Amino acid sequence: MADLITIRCRENGPLVLQGPFKICDHLGNEFPIPAGKDVVALCRCGHSNNKPFCDGSHRTCGFQAAEKAISSTS
Repeated sequence: MADLITIRCRENGPLVLQGPFKICDHLGNEFPIPAGKDVVALCRCGHSNNKPFCDGSHRTCGFQAAEKAISSTS
């Protein structure tokens, strides 16, 4: 079985992927990931000029997303 990829939802920010992965468009074309980079942030706000990657635009556009998973300890 392949290693599990972790995707973190940052509060009022991007989705952060960690682990070996590739990101493809709707046609299957792969987006280049900088060599040696094992953590990438993906835009959730829709304002990035570097989609699908985050460029920090969420900080100035008023994006809010603070979803939380149900805690397994409760």
